Amino acid sequence: MVTTRWRRRRRVVLATLLWLVTGTGVATAHSGGLGGSARDPIAVPTWLFLLTGGGVVGVSFLLASFVTDRNLVDAIHDWGRPLPTPGRLVRLVARVGALALFVAVLVTGYLGPSTGVRSLTVLVVWVGWWGGYVASTYLLGNTWSTLNPVRMLVDPLPSLERAYPDRLGAWPSVAGLLLLVWVEVTTPLADDPRLLATVLVAYTLVTVGGAVVFGPDQWFDRVDPISRALRLYGRLAPLHVADGRLRLRLPGADLPDTVLDGRDDVAFVVTILFVTTYDGFVATGPWAGVARTVVGAGVPSTALYLGAYLVGAALFYLAYRASARLGRHRADTYLTTTYLARRFAPALLPIAAGYHLAHNLGTVLTLGPTLAAVATAPLSPPASPPQLAGLPAWFGGLELACVLVGHLVAVWVAHATAYDVFPSRLQAVRSQYGVTAVMVVYTMLSLWIVAEPYVAPPFIAT
Repeated sequence: MVTTRWRRRRRVVLATLLWLVTGTGVATAHSGGLGGSARDPIAVPTWLFLLTGGGVVGVSFLLASFVTDRNLVDAIHDWGRPLPTPGRLVRLVARVGALALFVAVLVTGYLGPSTGVRSLTVLVVWVGWWGGYVASTYLLGNTWSTLNPVRMLVDPLPSLERAYPDRLGAWPSVAGLLLLVWVEVTTPLADDPRLLATVLVAYTLVTVGGAVVFGPDQWFDRVDPISRALRLYGRLAPLHVADGRLRLRLPGADLPDTVLDGRDDVAFVVTILFVTTYDGFVATGPWAGVARTVVGAGVPSTALYLGAYLVGAALFYLAYRASARLGRHRADTYLTTTYLARRFAPALLPIAAGYHLAHNLGTVLTLGPTLAAVATAPLSPPASPPQLAGLPAWFGGLELACVLVGHLVAVWVAHATAYDVFPSRLQAVRSQYGVTAVMVVYTMLSLWIVAEPYVAPPFIAT
């Protein structure tokens, strides 16, 4: 009875994800508001394009399965080279610069131009930080613990050091990440510098207050969603610090050894994956059609968007849990589903990184000159700041390649994790069936999203 019920639930989750691939769409409100790069429809049938992308991930799993030498897998992930470590002066200059930039962002948000594309606040947050800096945390290395301006404000303050409730775990960071992205998607932050500056002030006050009450280490390690997300992205990066020294390693080499603490941490990783997708979930043609139909039937637009948001987050988590159960069943192991979910969840991070890069690279390149021009005179920028005239035709293929590369790295990370967890080679291969199936479905979903042309999300001020 339990097995039958589990199989039925698994079919429902996978069927729902397949429906999402074929029937819904995603795009960001702020990218559209900033005038990011538009995409042309792909020149091949959509079904063939999606099946090809999913097939690439499936074939990569089969190829990785032939790598059964544990010593080779370990040698790949243990490879590293020492690099010159930045001195204290470099770090001090970087910290002062980051704090000064944060102050400038707040000041220009209230005193500068009110037009989004002419506002240093909007451009720094969405182009410089969200599009560029966040990408640097997984392409190069995570420097947020050093450059976080809010942490700099917190460190000199006295702390009450109240005991953090262990029962809460990392769930507040899950809720915080969902809240931040919900505000970003459903409010005109890209067009209203005052509103964006107010959100930054509110975030700063909450963060400073929480860090003072519970202590900076507790707050930034367990509660602050931005610090936690960038720290996890940093595990994917080729640069890291070990024993006080900067070292070069292969991208993703640290992920197979990453063991998450519990379901809350698993949910946080899955939420990173989901919100990276939902950041584009409200601005494709099919979603616009569905939204107009549902709202026209009398459903409030806020209820529609919030319902899709929460249901989508739940489906992503349930789908991943289903993949862990399938992996446990196929591997025939005594290890629990929760343990396998904790071990394999870090393999999802390359997928989120690949999609983030694909989704924001065009905006960074197009509006990079705009940011540079506005930065020269933030309070009185040019009336029409320069933008990159247009991206070459092959750029769309580069975006899609970012998605595929992220998934291929994820397949390898899952493979290396399986060989670290299971003593039997057959168990290691079979344990990956579930997570690979989810990766194939998500590959198709991600490619479809990236290939869809931007459509302004209805009923949202962007």
